[in-house]
Amino acid sequence: MSDTIAKLPLNNINGNSTKINSTKERDVERGEPPSKGGDNSRRSTNGSVDVGSAAALPGVPTTAGSSPSTCRAIARTFQRIVLAMIALGLLGGLVALVWIFMGPIFVLQLVLVVIVAYFVSGGRLRWFYIAFKTAPRDITALSRFIRLMWAIKCHEKKNRSVADVFQQFVAKHPNKSCFVFEDREWTFQEIEDLSNKVAYVFKSHGYRKGDVVALLMENRPEYVAIWLGLSKLGVTIPLINTNLRKTSLLHCINVARCQALIFSDELSESVSEIASSLDAKIALYKFDGKLNTNSSGLKEKDLSVLLDDASSSPLVLQEKGTYNDKLMYIYTSGTTGLPKAAVITNYKFMFIAGAMYYLGKFKTSDRFYTPLPLYHTAGGIVCVGQVLLQGATCVIRKKFSASAYFDDCRKYNCTVAQYIGEMCRYILASPPKPEDTQHKVRAIFGNGLRPQIWSEFIERFNIKQVAEFYGATESNANITNVDNKVGAIGFVSRIIPAVYPISIIKVNADGDPIRNEKGLCQECKPNEPGVFIGKIIPNNPHRAFLGYVDEKASERKVIHDVFKKGDSAFHSGDIVVADEFGYLYFKDRTGDTFRWKGENVSTSEVEAILSNLTNYRDCVVYGVEVTGSEGRAGMAAIHDENETLDLNEFVKNVKENLPSYARPLFIRILTKIDLTGTFKLKKKDLQEEGYNPRKVNDKLYYLDPKSGYQLITPEVYDQILQGKIRF
Repeated sequence: MSDTIAKLPLNNINGNSTKINSTKERDVERGEPPSKGGDNSRRSTNGSVDVGSAAALPGVPTTAGSSPSTCRAIARTFQRIVLAMIALGLLGGLVALVWIFMGPIFVLQLVLVVIVAYFVSGGRLRWFYIAFKTAPRDITALSRFIRLMWAIKCHEKKNRSVADVFQQFVAKHPNKSCFVFEDREWTFQEIEDLSNKVAYVFKSHGYRKGDVVALLMENRPEYVAIWLGLSKLGVTIPLINTNLRKTSLLHCINVARCQALIFSDELSESVSEIASSLDAKIALYKFDGKLNTNSSGLKEKDLSVLLDDASSSPLVLQEKGTYNDKLMYIYTSGTTGLPKAAVITNYKFMFIAGAMYYLGKFKTSDRFYTPLPLYHTAGGIVCVGQVLLQGATCVIRKKFSASAYFDDCRKYNCTVAQYIGEMCRYILASPPKPEDTQHKVRAIFGNGLRPQIWSEFIERFNIKQVAEFYGATESNANITNVDNKVGAIGFVSRIIPAVYPISIIKVNADGDPIRNEKGLCQECKPNEPGVFIGKIIPNNPHRAFLGYVDEKASERKVIHDVFKKGDSAFHSGDIVVADEFGYLYFKDRTGDTFRWKGENVSTSEVEAILSNLTNYRDCVVYGVEVTGSEGRAGMAAIHDENETLDLNEFVKNVKENLPSYARPLFIRILTKIDLTGTFKLKKKDLQEEGYNPRKVNDKLYYLDPKSGYQLITPEVYDQILQGKIRF
């Protein structure tokens, strides 16, 4: 996200200077009642007299039978009573549902919040004004959240897995389009049959509940069918990033303790590079959807052939995947080391996907469009989950194309489309054309749509709803924009903040909590930036932090003694800010991690690889801002006192060992280094100096896609600032 958010007034985030404090509202804020007029203030706008006035005026009949206006007044009064009774009934029903799902203590806390809020505000009415303004949003979100929890509770009661829920929709509409890929439509029954074949093959090969089989494959419907089939056996499936190579790829397979690896034919080379380093016990299966393909020379089994001979009948299993079982691992690159395998259970998959469905107000009849990789949470859970758990249809694209985005949506009659922030910028940068609004997309959902382009994007492409959401894969708390607030990633209720256990706490420059004299964390005030946390609630699986396969990595993401001794919370590492009305806005990421091209980049991982590639030279990696681009681009400062580093060989090795989003786009050659007291490079100073040759005496280079690293002169630097050289 851009730091620009922090510089904008939060009531002007959408580019419009909206004055909140009108004359009437200022009276409310000060606690002053509206001004009272004379007798005329009691008259309605059309000149008729209300009941009270009529009764006080001489000569005006008061019996119903002698005055039509009195009859109308009585009717209006009766109507108001009925409406009030209906409203009270709805309120009572809502309270009852909250009582059931949240408990009586929560209802009591809600009442106390209202009472305390009034006295804490010094008798002023500002809190009630905010409550009045935000009540429709909060009630809408709460009602949708209750529907979500009801659905989740039903699955929990029946001990259903994701595969179990999917089978219900197969039975309901077997011939409905499930996935659309490259002009071929896969029905629900076809996906179910293929998943049964997968389960049959791996059961016959001895795999059982608790085993781990990794999946390395590009986007295609078979991707989902394969992990779905494995999940029926209770097998856990690590979904591996297809951009990873060598050290990173090997790490992902080893850290998950895999018994087998399934890979697509397109990624055979990546597997060949690490084959000699793999545990000999790991079985390899290659899949390309075609029969009689050439072997990769890895002694792999041809899964396509095995599936062709397998039965598509449902298996009768003594042990199968259930509600609480691990379903998959999704890798996330955080602030420490190599990619970490985040644990996703069946119920967490249901909660993440279900939250988007209910809070986004999607429909079973919707046709979703995603060009995002299916190994990520956004594409693989949030979007695919709408198919598996809600019976919708999903159009999958192998790779994102800005020019084809809305063309695809129009071609396949999509009604909901998925994005990440950078994608929206690329799409918006494409030349306008008359067909921009000729589509059926009513809503888009995703994360990272910049406030600076939000309004322009929805106006150009005629999008009625933006369901921006926020949440890390491993997080125990995610939020969603439910009312189209421009720039907001969600909200925290100002009326009942405890309804959803998230908070924003004060942190220092390193992202560590700033504690009070009692040793507890401090909540941020409105418009005060802080770290987003999700409170961990004991004995509540939906508020548990499942963490990573690596328990030590999990421990580093949990903070203790948050608001009382003994409690704990998930530390997101993301800086957000909440305005007066509770709307949340993303500001930045704490620590060394930076985000580029929609991916989180771990500097420590890149530093380790670059050090190996440069014969163990000292190097430091950090993110720098690039004009016109979201997030931060990677920059590496490498100690090369004698300038012996061969940049041509270096760029070749970088491309072989790092995914595109993690490659440093800028290089600084250090002839001398300044170390801290703990012998660490002073990263902050280097980051502030950036790649400006007018400030830096060291040689600076930028990565040209064709020519490799090229020297940055003052003239080149100006071209980068002007957007003539783009990344």
